[in-house]
Amino acid sequence: METSAFSKPVLGIETSCDETGVALLRWQPEAPGAGLLAHVLYSQITLHADYGGVVPELASRDHVRKLLPLVREALAQAGLTPAQLGGVAYTAGPGLVGALLVGAATGRALAWALGVPAIGVHHMEGHLLAPLLEDDPPTPPFVALLVSGGHSLLVEVADIGRYRILGDTLDDAAGEAFDKTAKLMGLPYPGGPALARLAEQGRPGVFRFARPMTDRPGLDFSFSGLKTQVLLAWQSSAQDEQTRADIARAFEEAIVDTLVIKCRRALQATGATRLVIAGGVGANRRLRAALADAGAREGFRTHFPRPAFCTDNGAMIALAGAMRLAHGQHQGEAVAVFPRWDLETLPPP
Repeated sequence: METSAFSKPVLGIETSCDETGVALLRWQPEAPGAGLLAHVLYSQITLHADYGGVVPELASRDHVRKLLPLVREALAQAGLTPAQLGGVAYTAGPGLVGALLVGAATGRALAWALGVPAIGVHHMEGHLLAPLLEDDPPTPPFVALLVSGGHSLLVEVADIGRYRILGDTLDDAAGEAFDKTAKLMGLPYPGGPALARLAEQGRPGVFRFARPMTDRPGLDFSFSGLKTQVLLAWQSSAQDEQTRADIARAFEEAIVDTLVIKCRRALQATGATRLVIAGGVGANRRLRAALADAGAREGFRTHFPRPAFCTDNGAMIALAGAMRLAHGQHQGEAVAVFPRWDLETLPPP
């Protein structure tokens, strides 16, 4: 199928964890963001707040409750009917298996009923492509830093669909470290954003934590030891509000410095001059500023999606799915999800 022949809107469904995202996008290869017709998002933060983290069974049930109303809302926002859809894309992994099954079963059923093709999308490919929704989309080759609650990846992107993992997390991902550190200091759920807000009130230099695995070669990450350092510092402190803010700032600086160092190494190793940053931690203001400053000094360009498209959303899934559907890729009627899924195994479009 020629790319230009696939002109009908694609419905994108994201249900990998605790956010239900739906979007409609018409594939426009020269300006993908211009084809975004609608996107709606429902967050389960309130549902999981009492538990201090995501409860998988509750997440799955809430996706069941919200998904179809959000599909109707997105269609109304775009002024479309289901009969006008050209395909359906849904997150097939990685993620929580029950949550994934809700989106996959709904997406497959809608595609079957409408007689249109469907495709399961890799969640991290969705994040990787999210900057293409902006006005100045990056073109390969580039290096991508994908940092979210469950992943910290450095990826060499030779072309869309041709990925090589340069570095991965050996334990806690960056977003997970943010959330766990916030929880041990008594911050409300979701901890990562709360810690980042608190860090803005912290004083520089009062605490300093290690930059994990930057004193040796390699591009892998490890943040569990940093979390332990914070715990020990907090337990031995006065535990007042200013101390909490000072520790939050030092922790955030350690995470940001580590990510910047690893990104610079990845760019040097590959010779790339473009850096894509995506995933929930990609919305962190200190990280965005530090990488933009490093790029200005060292001659590489940084590409971020807008903060709304850093977290899980249907637009990135609609984009990744529309791109592959436009090139003739689709799947059969079986409902299959992959809670663990290696990004390098994806075929090029």
